[in-house]
Amino acid sequence: MNRRTMILGLAVLPVIPHVASANPLKISAGEALSEVRDDKLILIDVRRPEEWQSTGVAEGAWLLDMTHKQFGPRFLAVLERNPNHKIAIICRTGNRTGYLMKVLAENGISGVLDVSEGMAGGPNGRGWIPSGLPLQSAEEALDAMPKDLTKG
Repeated sequence: MNRRTMILGLAVLPVIPHVASANPLKISAGEALSEVRDDKLILIDVRRPEEWQSTGVAEGAWLLDMTHKQFGPRFLAVLERNPNHKIAIICRTGNRTGYLMKVLAENGISGVLDVSEGMAGGPNGRGWIPSGLPLQSAEEALDAMPKDLTKG
């Protein structure tokens, strides 16, 4: 088992098929917001809790810290339980989501969308916050999520 699969905990779990795609898919922050509001997309913020507290989180985002020991099983649970929703990931500037997209592909999981401009923006785009898109507190986001994804 390599380091990437160990971080995600994906090597010991069954592969959950999702929307098939040959290439990593990207979605803009504005498009992600529209899809979240239309209940077509689940947006997962993979940053750390201190980042959520510092900046707030995207409106409608679910919070799954990618460094948490339960990230892999929780992420797979989101995929498995939501076959009729698109899934997208967002971080601060797109570096972590780019890394996760590679790890997901190595584990046979495709179709996850990358909000590669991130919350703060960078080389991949302006970003959620600089674009003036709506934010909510980490507490509001956690309260709106399925409780079994937020325990421990």
